[in-house]
Amino acid sequence: MIQLKTPAEIAKMREAGLVVAEGLAQMKAAVAPGVSTADLNEVAAKVLKDAGAIGSFLNYHGFPAVICSSINDEIVHGIPKPNRVLREGDVISLDFGAIIDGWHGDAAVTVGVGTISPEAQKLLDVCEESLWRGFAAARLGGRLTDISHAIEEYIRPFGYGIVEGYGGHGIGSEMHQDPHVLNYGKPGRGPKLVKGLCLAIEPMVNLGGAKTKELDDGWTVITADGSISAHFEHSFTLTDSGPYVMTAFDGGAAKFAEMGVKAGTLEYV
Repeated sequence: MIQLKTPAEIAKMREAGLVVAEGLAQMKAAVAPGVSTADLNEVAAKVLKDAGAIGSFLNYHGFPAVICSSINDEIVHGIPKPNRVLREGDVISLDFGAIIDGWHGDAAVTVGVGTISPEAQKLLDVCEESLWRGFAAARLGGRLTDISHAIEEYIRPFGYGIVEGYGGHGIGSEMHQDPHVLNYGKPGRGPKLVKGLCLAIEPMVNLGGAKTKELDDGWTVITADGSISAHFEHSFTLTDSGPYVMTAFDGGAAKFAEMGVKAGTLEYV
């Protein structure tokens, strides 16, 4: 069942989204050779504590940390560990969620460690841009797969593998809600995009093929061919004036302006 939120509820999600934005910003700043994924988890845990927020991930179906940290061929759901130490040239996906008064925010970013290869940087750039292309395709009265199609249409010419078994999701009083959001597909299908619908959009793109494997830890998903992967995510909603990204400090205004897209503004009550 799809949950539609009131303006007051979306305002709470925006508060949670700002906690997520701060956590990701601090973790990005901390990424460096020699830093462990457990160190980054501690950075995020402190952000939660300072904000009086609860982590969305910790104890979610038994997950043991407040972030997912996925390095190189790990696509999503990597578990932070003290012995998982970053090296020059790695790429790491940092996925983080926060809860304020029962309402969730969820976002992810993939970061290069030191100097990364040009092909890795291109993969990151394409994955991140595809996320924003998805937002730009969202219109009130449109359909869910308009977002999916825009993401796929941008990525396909680069020849990258678009992960098929995982995707975005509704978000609100639970971290994962209906509808599931594919990162590919024909436009004009699925539920209507209406006010009060909040979605976490998260393209996952592999330098090689699209096939995946899950490790024996029951969480970590890797590329089947060992190629590196990129993962970007933001939570957003649609307003009368346009899309509003709840997990971006500026609501996405700067990026939307760069794209020539009219950004949304939230209604506070």
